[in-house]
Amino acid sequence: MSTPATPTQPPSARPAMTAAIMAETGLDEDMLRDLVHAFYAKVRRDAVLGPIFTERIADWGPHLERMVAFWSSVALMTGRYHGRPVPAHTPLPVQAAHFERWLALFRETAREVCTPAGAAHVILRAERIATSLHIAVQDAQAAPGAVPVLR
Repeated sequence: MSTPATPTQPPSARPAMTAAIMAETGLDEDMLRDLVHAFYAKVRRDAVLGPIFTERIADWGPHLERMVAFWSSVALMTGRYHGRPVPAHTPLPVQAAHFERWLALFRETAREVCTPAGAAHVILRAERIATSLHIAVQDAQAAPGAVPVLR
């Protein structure tokens, strides 16, 4: 009596994509960790963004590790992040100016920490993410029963 064959999954293309992105951009996990840590250090000191984060994050260690996994997934296609960023951001009291400040700090930090190609790579993704999150936050704030954000 033979045992039934188990279906095998085709090999993932993810490692090859990650390696290609790393070769093209100079990005790697260490650089992304440095980017995330330097960026959020600026965010925490920022007069506009700092208070929003301070109200919500008591233990920065887990948040930073989650953000490193997020940027690893976004920038290097590693698949390390498994969260849901939209629901986490929609209840925040943020407006377009907050997203612009976030992007300004991110662009500045990316250019300081990353190679030029790596900075361009993560900045493009950050801009797309900021746009998507801003739209989601606006939609949530405009929903019936939503608490309006004071401007």
